[in-house]
Amino acid sequence: MATPNYSYEKRQRELAKKRKAEEKRQKKSGKGDSSDDTGAPQQPDSNSSAPAAPPPPSDPA
Repeated sequence: MATPNYSYEKRQRELAKKRKAEEKRQKKSGKGDSSDDTGAPQQPDSNSSAPAAPPPPSDPA
């Protein structure tokens, strides 16, 4: 049996919490305005606990 990936589950909980907080913030400020016109482009978190893909192995040949 495979072992559970706790860091993945934790990251998903954190993302869900962020989404919920962002929706709450938008609801407070825009009263239901669902457009995302903050002026800043959306960027992924740079302090992610798991990298998207490992670097390819370098071949010394």
